[in-house]
Amino acid sequence: MSASAIDYQIMWNRLIAVVEEQATTLIRTAFSTSVREAGDLSAGLFDRQGRMMAQAVTGTPGHVNAMAESVTHFAREIGAQNTYEGDVFITNDPWLGTGHLHDITVVTPVFRKSVHIGYFACTAHVVDIGGRGFGPDAGEVYEEGLLIPIMKFADRGEVNTLLVQMIRANVRTPDQTVGDMYSLAACNEAGDRRLQDMMEEFSIDNLDGLSDFIMAASRKATLEAIAKVPDGTFKHAMTVDGYDAPVDMKVTLTVDGGSLKADFAGTSGMSKFGVNVPEVYTRAYACYGLKCAIAPQVPNNSGSLEPFEITAPEGCILAAKRPAPVSVRHVLGHLVPDVVLGALHQALPGTVPAEGASALWNIQISARASDPDSGLPNREVLMFNSGGTGARPSLDGLSATAFPSGVKTMSVEATEHVGPITIWRKDLREGSGGAGEYRGGLGQTIEIEPRAGYGFFFNAMFDRIENPARGRDGGGTGAPGGVALADGTKLRSKGRQWIEPGQRLRLSLPGGGGYGAADARDTDKVRADLAAGYITKEQAKSDYGLID
Repeated sequence: MSASAIDYQIMWNRLIAVVEEQATTLIRTAFSTSVREAGDLSAGLFDRQGRMMAQAVTGTPGHVNAMAESVTHFAREIGAQNTYEGDVFITNDPWLGTGHLHDITVVTPVFRKSVHIGYFACTAHVVDIGGRGFGPDAGEVYEEGLLIPIMKFADRGEVNTLLVQMIRANVRTPDQTVGDMYSLAACNEAGDRRLQDMMEEFSIDNLDGLSDFIMAASRKATLEAIAKVPDGTFKHAMTVDGYDAPVDMKVTLTVDGGSLKADFAGTSGMSKFGVNVPEVYTRAYACYGLKCAIAPQVPNNSGSLEPFEITAPEGCILAAKRPAPVSVRHVLGHLVPDVVLGALHQALPGTVPAEGASALWNIQISARASDPDSGLPNREVLMFNSGGTGARPSLDGLSATAFPSGVKTMSVEATEHVGPITIWRKDLREGSGGAGEYRGGLGQTIEIEPRAGYGFFFNAMFDRIENPARGRDGGGTGAPGGVALADGTKLRSKGRQWIEPGQRLRLSLPGGGGYGAADARDTDKVRADLAAGYITKEQAKSDYGLID
């Protein structure tokens, strides 16, 4: 059958449903709370060249856009001559996958009538992959856990049992980690079944024509959107906390007709610790920030990503070289959109939000029995938390919301279920949003205590403490974050630390920056904020001039 443009458009729409069911399968079968509760995953369909045709709405930009590159590595490394029905490929290589060892990417070749026609791929964050655990303290990637090169998890339907044994012997959570690998494979299988049904319905036996249509239409629409951005060179810089020293992140955005380039030259060099970012992850989040502002209505695929040219000098902290430690690459990676949007604001004023907390306040907890002879088991707990987003040109920022990652926060109940901790407090942090005509989103205050018989190590990986989110166009700065015990004793914002039995860890998450001058805010909104506990009486008076 010769398909028309209308046929292709209908099939394109159907692909979104196919990959969304693929992602839903992963959520329903995953072992780790980071996947089933927070949605820290991605899923997508790729043509046989490795081009991403469609991605699930469920998922993070860091996973999705990095995976758009990684499938081409699988296609090259495995080779068509070694690709068979029943194969399942796997890697967690940070430079060929999605930026750190805790992300496992699984790719499954798709066959129809015994002919290879494409790939399904998915990525998920696993709770443990060995080594030092999820934290920034390592000096080399070798310390951060087990690196799985691009290889076959299953060969013609036969699972590589030696690989499974190696993984089980090297991680603290063998059932969870291996279980998630099987969930990733099952996710791709579910996508394959739905794709085969669709292809049967439309009487097609390959994806070549549909993929070419998707790439051409998406590329054209994106180029048209870029052409509406005024030409020019726009520079922006942002200083963030880093680990042992502040990090300068700089970008030069060059727009020339339909061409858009973002170059991170001038950015600080690599760190000795695991806050370094492989360039694939930098590109993923830079593209995401720019695409959100310039072409938000164009579906995300290889065609719509191609027009964005993102570069960073090799060896800077946003283009880390092997064997740099990269475990918490999300801390700086999630701040990349704030940098590129700051530059874009000069070209498109009144379009992009103020800076936000941005980087997730993930916390990895390793619960240990206070009496080693008690027989109480060790437990690993991963918890995702979010500060406030920056205010928008015509709306307040969102409170306790993950931007740019888009993940959800695990519920208190689900988190307490997997480990011996009690979360005593988890509420919005009064007064943490930056003042402005539009107020920044609020952070949170969270208090965590080990249960009886336990203490815990926690890996801190927090930013926006020394360098809080800046407002835009006269908006105020969001409140900085803080890490302390409940009694006020300050703790470090990065690195492994111990919480004694009976102590409570208090996390004060940062707020987003405000937008516009505070004296322009509607008085009724100020009163509503005060009544809701979003701002203090002192802020109502000092920031907004409310005296009644």
